Formats: sequence, structure tokens, C-alpha cells
Amino acid sequence: MEPTMIILAVLGLCILIYAIVLQIKLSEQSKSIKDMDRINQQKLREVEEQIAIQKKEALLFAKEALHEQREEFEREVKSRRNEIVKLEDKLAQREDKIENKIQELTDKEEAYNKKMDELYEKEDILADLVQKQTEELQRVSCMSQEEARNILLQQIDKDLTHEYAVKIRENEERIKQDAEIKAREIIGNCMQRCAIEHVIESSVSVVSLPNDEMKGRIIGREGRNIRALETSTGVDLIIDDTPEAVVLSCLDPVKREIARTALETLIADGRIHPVRIEEVVEKSRKQIEQKMQKEGENAAAQLGIVNLHPELIKLLGRLYFRTSYGQNVLTHSLEVGHLSGMIATEFGIDPEIAKRAGLLHDIGKAVDQTQEGTHIQLGVELARKYGEKEQIVHAIEAHHDDIPANTMEANIVKIADAMSAGRPGARRDTLEIYIKRIQKLEEIATSFEGIKRSFAVQSGREVRVIVEPTIVNDDMSVKLARDIANRIESELDYPGQIRVTVIREVRNTEVAK
Repeated sequence: MEPTMIILAVLGLCILIYAIVLQIKLSEQSKSIKDMDRINQQKLREVEEQIAIQKKEALLFAKEALHEQREEFEREVKSRRNEIVKLEDKLAQREDKIENKIQELTDKEEAYNKKMDELYEKEDILADLVQKQTEELQRVSCMSQEEARNILLQQIDKDLTHEYAVKIRENEERIKQDAEIKAREIIGNCMQRCAIEHVIESSVSVVSLPNDEMKGRIIGREGRNIRALETSTGVDLIIDDTPEAVVLSCLDPVKREIARTALETLIADGRIHPVRIEEVVEKSRKQIEQKMQKEGENAAAQLGIVNLHPELIKLLGRLYFRTSYGQNVLTHSLEVGHLSGMIATEFGIDPEIAKRAGLLHDIGKAVDQTQEGTHIQLGVELARKYGEKEQIVHAIEAHHDDIPANTMEANIVKIADAMSAGRPGARRDTLEIYIKRIQKLEEIATSFEGIKRSFAVQSGREVRVIVEPTIVNDDMSVKLARDIANRIESELDYPGQIRVTVIREVRNTEVAK
């Protein structure tokens, strides 16, 4: 054979062998594909079975939950029904009780009406008897009913006057021990906190405005600016028809000064809104605190007082904004300190203690508007708290005679305080008002029957009444003093207290010849 034929035969054989091998691989792949299809179908059937099982379980669970909810609902309905039945039973019982009570009240009302009828009958009988007895008594006594009544009333009035005087004396003796202390506490609190004739001018500040349009800006949209200012300062802003002015009202002079300073700053700046208000108020508060510190230090330096506690210096600075009857309390304290030092020097006593006590004698007024108690009690507490000597504490406590002054320094401070407060022009109590009060006191005293003369002494702090001894006896004098005091309390406004002294004097004169 030729070589070409051999090569072709070999190639054909190779191709045949490759085709056979390829056929075998294709058959194997087809078989594996069929196996995979069978496996996938088997898995698919398993998944479908699991899904069917889960559906059955979910359906069963839902049925069980629904059954439980239904049972729970039925139990609750049954419980509610039982409660309603019980309430109906209770209401029925209450209705029965109410009907029984109504019946009882009806029976009682009938019995009451019967008794009232009987009483009316007895009253008519008694009235007839009283009329007969009255006529018989008038016949026997030879007096009319009106004359007998007047005599009886006179006797009763005389007896009551005597008993009234006795009761007054007994009560005065019984309450004498603690009445003075309590009266001073009450009067002190009222005078310091509620002095009517000075409240307005010592609790109000007026801030001038450039124009009336500024009032609207201070109020702000829906009042937010004025609310922010009042909340930040604790001061009431009164915006009324007063032209180009706003009134600040607060009993605390420091808060009022902070509000005034802040408002003036806001008006000058022109930016008025809640955030700016809070910033300016805080800045003003710091400025006032610095001013109080400076004023306290200056006051101590003027008197040459050293080693004062920092808190006492700050409280002295607060007195710079405090007034009493129009008199600046810090100026008054400095004046008392200077006077105390001069008087102590004249007596040969250490002036340092006297000046220190004089400066601190009204320190309680720095906090008396925010704390309970008189300015004396608060001053004593502050002095002891911040380490002042007992001599200083005693002088503070005794400068208004709350306790007896047992040291020379205490007496000096008391005298200096009276001198500073009583000098002409120190306080807003004009001569005309003073004279009118004295005249009114004497008029009230002499308006009662049996008064011979009356005198207002001790600058109107005491009224001495001289009575006619033949008209007013000892018992009547006690009642007269109480009546005059009550009338003074009701008709006059005055600081402190007024003592009423009734003097009944009997003089018998005989001439020896």
C-alpha cells in the first residue's frame, strides 16, 4: 500500500477512537446530569414536604393561640359579669338602706313636729305666766318694767366693769413674762417688712425711656422679653400709661438695682431679646456684687476696722441699697460707728469695739427681707456665725432694748443709734406729720369721759392721761387705758409702739392753824 493510504487509515482510526471516547464521555455526562436531576427533584420534594409540615405546625399553633385567647376573653367576660352582679347587689342594698333612712327621717320629722307643737303650747302658757308675774312684780315693787330694767342694767354694768378690770389685771400678770418679747418680734417684723407709709418709695424704682415705642420692645413679641427679664431678675415690671417710664417693683433692693442696671443697659444697647437679656442681667449682677464688695470695704476702711469676715463685708455692701424710713442704712451704720467711737473716747473706753459694734449693729437688715426674724435676731446670728466677739453680739442684740444693755459699749451703741436716727432730716418724718400725730394722740385721749388732762411725751411714744378721781375709780382706769390704746391702734399709723399710762391721784389737803 502507499504511504498516503496508510496515513489516512491511521487518521481515520484515530478519529474513530476519539469519537468512541467522546461518545463514552457524553454518555457519562448525560448519566451524571440525570443523577443530578434526580437528586434535585428529591431535594425539592423534601423541601416541599418540610414546607407543608411547617404550614401545618403554624396553622396548629395559630389555632391553639386563638383558642387560648378565646378562653381568656371568656374568663374576663365572666369575671366582669360577676363584678357587675356584685355591684348590682350592693346598689340594691344601698337603695334599701336609703329607703329605710328616708322612712326613719320621715318618722323623726313627724315626732319633731309634734314636739314643736307641744313646745309652742307650753310657750304660750309660760308667756301668760310671765305676764302675770310681771304685773304682780310691778304692783308689789311700785316700779315699771322699764325702770326695773334700767336699774338692773346699771348694776350689771357696774359688776361687769369690776370683773373686766379684774380680768385685765389677771391676764396682764399672766402674760407679762412673754408678752413683751412676742410683741417686739411681731411689731419689729411688721415695721421692717410692711411699713405702709414707706413701702412704695422703698420698693419701687423708675427707669426713664427715650420714647414710648421702647415699651413695646421691652414687652417683646407675645411678652417674651418682659417675661425673660422678670424671670432672670425676680423683679416685677410695671408698664402702664406713664409717659416714657417703666416701674420696677421688688422688696429686695439688690434685685431691684440689678434689674434697673440691666434695663438701662438694654435700652442704651438697643438689642432686646431673651438671650441678650440673660447675658446683660448676669453682667449687671456681677457689677452689683463688685459694687457691694467695694462699698463694704470702703465702710470698714473709713472706720479703720480690720479683720472683718469677707461675708460681713459683703453684707455691709448690701446695706448700701437698703433704706429705713428714707435713711440709707449703710450711711446710718457708718454714722453710728463714728458716734460710738467718739462717745467711747470721751468715756475712756476702747473705741475700736464701740466703732465695730456701731458699724455692725444693723447688719441683720441686709437679709431681713429674705429670711425670717427681726433684724436684731438675724444680726446676732450673723455676728456669731462669722466669729465676732460676744461684746459685739451683745451690743447688736441690746441696741433696741430687746435685752438689757449690760456693757458700756452696748449702751453707747444704743445712744449713737438714737442720735443718728433722731437727728433732724435723718428720716422722712416731717415736722407737720409729727405735730399732727402728737395732737391726734392727745385728742383721742381727752375724748373719753372723766379725763382731766393728757400729755404726749417721749416724742409720741407714750401718752399720760390724768383722770378725775371722783369720776374714774381704779377698776375703770384699767379699762380706760385699754380703750384708749385700742382706739389709737385703730385710728393712727405710727412706727413702733405707744404706751398709754392712766394716772389717778387723790389729794386730801388740810390747813393747820
